[in-house]
Amino acid sequence: MDLQGSIAKFTLPEILQLIAGARKTGTLAIQKDDSIVMVYFKEGNVIYAYGPQQTYHIGQLLKELKVLTGEQLEEAVKIQSESQNSRRLGEILISQKFIDRSDLETVVETQIEELLYSLLAWQSGTFKFYENQHPTQEEITVRISIENVILEGLRRLDEKNMAAETLPDTGEVYTIAPAETNRSKDVNMNATEWNMMALVDGHRSLHEICQMSQLGHDETLVRLARLKLAGIIVKAEPKSVAKAEDSLNLMVDRLANLFEDYLNQKTATVETHNRISTTIIEEQN
Repeated sequence: MDLQGSIAKFTLPEILQLIAGARKTGTLAIQKDDSIVMVYFKEGNVIYAYGPQQTYHIGQLLKELKVLTGEQLEEAVKIQSESQNSRRLGEILISQKFIDRSDLETVVETQIEELLYSLLAWQSGTFKFYENQHPTQEEITVRISIENVILEGLRRLDEKNMAAETLPDTGEVYTIAPAETNRSKDVNMNATEWNMMALVDGHRSLHEICQMSQLGHDETLVRLARLKLAGIIVKAEPKSVAKAEDSLNLMVDRLANLFEDYLNQKTATVETHNRISTTIIEEQN
């Protein structure tokens, strides 16, 4: 009997793992509203996937990877339209020697993985598995481990959910957390985090920071959420927003104090080392 049911009862990772664990060969159809995605398996591995509304355009991906030029893509699309779309774009690109088969396989694999990552966010819908049904021979098939797809997809999903739950309102303003009485924070930050801290000035909104950051909106929000969870940045009070200049001065003073403490520790370490060295030399004499 075919495997079928509701995504509300069985999560997609569970469904995919079940098919992979049983080394099934066939097609998994997943539907949510008017979106339908077909995932093809061979002995438990994904070999192809297709979703009209989710699938990334192969030609555009090849262009972004700088494997294909814009002129070559336009020419291939023109040839395809002249054939009334009876020929696949990948076949045309290969026949015109714009790309080779390995280029196409690489971009198809990327396309399938991105589609599967997006599927893991689905919380509702239905699914049905049809055993021993395969994609047509015209499709470029690959071999993808479903375990790796699930792991990477959940990493992305967890970070985005974490950021959305931690910072639900990107219109809010944040500032550097004030120093706590009788408690120092031992925080190691990389250069990217220091650069982001410079944007958190008690005046800019999270949305404005995401726009200014070179990391992109989603990645910036994830980094900011981590800083908030670590207690390094906090939501600014209304008066802090009104007195942005005062807040900035306080932050500069605090950063200066941190660096001064660091230099003092270094100096004390060097002085101690010199005293020990002098004592050893005197004892030897």
